[in-house]
Amino acid sequence: MSHRHDPAAPAAVHPTRQELARRCRTVTEARWFALTVFAVILANATLLGLETYNGLAADWHRWLRLAEHLCLAAFTAEILLRLAAHADRPGEFFRDPWNLFDLAVVLSAFVPVVRENTTVLRLLRLARVLRTARFLPQLRVVLVAVARSLPGTLSFLLVGALLLYVYAMVGWVFFARHDPEHYGSIGRSVLTLFLLMTLDGIGDAVRAGLEISRWSLVYYASYVLIASFVLVNVLIGVVLTSLEEAKELERDEHPGVPGQSAPGQPPSAEERPLVDRVTEVRNALDALERELARTTPGARSD
Repeated sequence: MSHRHDPAAPAAVHPTRQELARRCRTVTEARWFALTVFAVILANATLLGLETYNGLAADWHRWLRLAEHLCLAAFTAEILLRLAAHADRPGEFFRDPWNLFDLAVVLSAFVPVVRENTTVLRLLRLARVLRTARFLPQLRVVLVAVARSLPGTLSFLLVGALLLYVYAMVGWVFFARHDPEHYGSIGRSVLTLFLLMTLDGIGDAVRAGLEISRWSLVYYASYVLIASFVLVNVLIGVVLTSLEEAKELERDEHPGVPGQSAPGQPPSAEERPLVDRVTEVRNALDALERELARTTPGARSD
């Protein structure tokens, strides 16, 4: 009788890794940990702002560099703790897009090419400010909504560009001779109409157009109606739809079940006992899986 290991059997998790993950989860799910990281992110943003003042940056250069290194050390320690908190289930860490974003932002600071380029390094330090979305669920929903609205926004931009080109050509044909400053070329016409899309200066444009032809009123009225009202409302509709989809996605990922709360938002004191029971059940299931993996024959007897 030969026995082979069943590839379908779950891999046993070493008790040391389970204990490490449990201890690190206790830290990363604590409220003080989330508040500390959030404070470090705000401190990092403040440092970036202070460096824009040349006199202050020159006088406090050494202290600002030290503060930057401290922030980087804090972010590195945080990401290592989050990785260790998933020691028993590492796949869950890499399935979270926010974890991947945090990991990329922190690791990029250690790349030699990046560290030597001051401009790129400052942009990456600025990206750390976006990590506040991890601790602000509403901001996270808005960012997801913006990302989900990009396909619809691109369609809107294509339609808007086509509309601008058509009206710019018509404006060049009718107004180029009398108003070359605004309609002397297709580029000037597009720029003029793009600015008029916000209705800023539309009154002056209509009065100048009426001095050329009464039909200019039809030109500007139709443009304002389509560009400023119809297209803008379509864009707002696309964003609102994406916002609703993002809220649904957020509710699906974090439905408020104990132990599944959003990152940076640990369960309340009332939920903690239930969370502990869920953790005990998970550990018992892991132990049962290991027991089954040891006792279940890996192959049938020949």
